[in-house]
Amino acid sequence: MFHPEIQIWGDSIAVGITYNEQRKRYVISKERCPKRISDELNFKVVNNSKMGATVLDGLERFEASTPVEGALCVLEYGGNDCNMDWAKVAENPDAPTIANVELPLFAQKLEEFIVKVEQKGMRPMLITPLPLNAEKFFNWVSQGLNRDAILKAIGEVQNIYGWQERYANAVRNVASKMKTPLLDLRDAMLSNKEYPNLICRDGMHLEDAGYRFIGDVLLRRIRLIPGCA
Repeated sequence: MFHPEIQIWGDSIAVGITYNEQRKRYVISKERCPKRISDELNFKVVNNSKMGATVLDGLERFEASTPVEGALCVLEYGGNDCNMDWAKVAENPDAPTIANVELPLFAQKLEEFIVKVEQKGMRPMLITPLPLNAEKFFNWVSQGLNRDAILKAIGEVQNIYGWQERYANAVRNVASKMKTPLLDLRDAMLSNKEYPNLICRDGMHLEDAGYRFIGDVLLRRIRLIPGCA
């Protein structure tokens, strides 16, 4: 099957966001995956990803988009879905911790996304959310907040990793249930002994070297897909 283009629907990881230490702000990595796919495979790549996007945001935007028959649609969500309003957590640590998109709804909407992609004559592929560095992430999101209150709410810093991992498992489960191709970038990252150093200071986005690594993994996988190489 020939794929006329690859569409990427995801969050800031798919955008290629990294933190620039010199500029003290977020920038787009020169190693971002969509650009490498386009350049190295000479293939049309349409990146519909958006910083801060959840699966709810992506699905809404996808439903309003114009379908391209036969396109490969790569879906990469979970990182923002599992995140929380940390200011609210700090203000009321005794309240239940609530994700931006609760896990059952996340799985449900991911399944709906797959169905919508197929209904539009396109082929879906899922990607697992990348692993967090819990300590870096906690230090980042707790800036200016009551750290002790946040710790009271979550128990311990490393629990953040486990909280996010449930969303990666949900992606795997949805892929199995829906018989959708899966690229487990999370597992690929964890297999790299240097992976903690590939994550930038906010604990969630990647350094350039991190994007280079997952770009290599992604390119190897896409070259195996008929009609994409």
